[in-house]
Amino acid sequence: MTTLRGIQSWRPFLQRHWTLSCQRALTTWTPHHTLHHTPQVLAAHLRGFAVSAPSLSSTDDSNVGRYRNLIEEEEEDDVIDDREAEELFQQHVPVGTGEGHHRVFIVHPDVKWGSRKQYLTTADLMLAEAVGLVNTLDNWRVVNKVIISTKTPEKKRIFGKGNFQSLTEKIRNTAGITAVFVNVERLSPLSEELQDAWGVKVFDRYTVVLHIFRCNAKTKEAKLQISLAEIPLLRSRLKNEMANLDQQGGGARYIGGSGETLFEVKQRLLKEREIKIRSVLGKVQKRRNLLRSQRKHKEFPIVSVLGYTNCGKTTLIKALTGDDGLQPRNKLFATLDVTVHGGQLPNHMKVLYVDTIGFLSQLPHWLIDSFSATLEDIKHSDLLVHVRDISHPESVNQKVNVLNVLTKLQIPDRLMSSMIEVHNKIDLIDNYQPTEPDALSISALEERGLEELKNTVEEKVMNATGRLCLDIKVDLSSPQLSWLYKEATVQDVQVEADSGSAVVEVIISSAAYGRFKKLFGGR
Repeated sequence: MTTLRGIQSWRPFLQRHWTLSCQRALTTWTPHHTLHHTPQVLAAHLRGFAVSAPSLSSTDDSNVGRYRNLIEEEEEDDVIDDREAEELFQQHVPVGTGEGHHRVFIVHPDVKWGSRKQYLTTADLMLAEAVGLVNTLDNWRVVNKVIISTKTPEKKRIFGKGNFQSLTEKIRNTAGITAVFVNVERLSPLSEELQDAWGVKVFDRYTVVLHIFRCNAKTKEAKLQISLAEIPLLRSRLKNEMANLDQQGGGARYIGGSGETLFEVKQRLLKEREIKIRSVLGKVQKRRNLLRSQRKHKEFPIVSVLGYTNCGKTTLIKALTGDDGLQPRNKLFATLDVTVHGGQLPNHMKVLYVDTIGFLSQLPHWLIDSFSATLEDIKHSDLLVHVRDISHPESVNQKVNVLNVLTKLQIPDRLMSSMIEVHNKIDLIDNYQPTEPDALSISALEERGLEELKNTVEEKVMNATGRLCLDIKVDLSSPQLSWLYKEATVQDVQVEADSGSAVVEVIISSAAYGRFKKLFGGR
């Protein structure tokens, strides 16, 4: 039955392959040909693809206004339309997760020793996070959960024979369950065997997180990144399907007179899908690079706010910018896209706060890789702000996971050494005192501790960007003062009426100051 459902899920692809095969056979009279896209489809895939439009808080600053216009121009120049992106996203959805309601039995394997043992957390806390993942999904509910010790999680059935039999009985005796969530990074190819043993769908951490991503994906870029992350899962399931079909004697048959077996056709369709998605995401990366260079040209300091999922990043950015368009949600992975929000520091300098996707422990590297275009923005920031949910019992372990991901992303040392660590949600802890001397304690929700954070961000941004604080004498009959208001941050103006001049205190970049001197002479 499993194999028949698997074949049915490929039916649209195989129908298209058969139709095109017949068309070519009529035109070329040759039995050997490969599947190519029609000119219309190919042309559609070669059109551009735009990044999602970042939101900016309302501001009187003309430069930030021009940045908004820049993004709107980028948004208009799409390389792939909504329908085509949605078609790629909905083609071949992984079987089982998208079937609406699920009553879930969670199994957490507690590794007692070896390289898989977790030393910075406990089995109870890891089980609690697994419960949180399930509860994030609408219409999914945890009906039972259990921790089972194991010495060798990499073995065929993870648990020893006795534990496995006991677990199987417990699952079968739990009324109404429709799925089992085994809280490990990857199960495949074990999931098919476990499904046969337990009689219900079996998910691992990778599958559940991908489904959360699917449910939260709103933009074309996020949907394509998720579709790319699903390729290894689809490829693994294809191998299992074909192994089952081979046992029935059907996997090696040629189809449609094409000279290809069913397995070869499916493999090629997956490869074509992967190439197509990577091609479009490559265009997204080029657009991101262009947008990033334009940001730099406009000389806006960029502050990336990052952290473990649901640590309060979006709430903090809303508090720092006053952007009413931001609607933080108390859910895991509520943010899947980079969004940019204009803010102002105490010295009136404008900065751009970048809201990033949250991190999570025990995720396969290809899931992180599929979002590399999104996370690439972190590398090109002027400052990083690492937000921690200090009320969470696993806050230390979460910090380690975030730092590990940043290391894998090869974040420059200058950013790692200047990174600000923020302990958020202190409103949930009585009389909280930070245990780490350089950390800043805040409550983004109650807007406590934000002034100290803004001052620290200001100091670090000034150092990182080489901004200069200068007193510049200007001739009031010339356009010098208006130029400084446009290209720098004016702090104070002291007018000297007798001489028709003024001394202007400004914060200005070295590049802008060079342009000022070139236009108007020395100070």
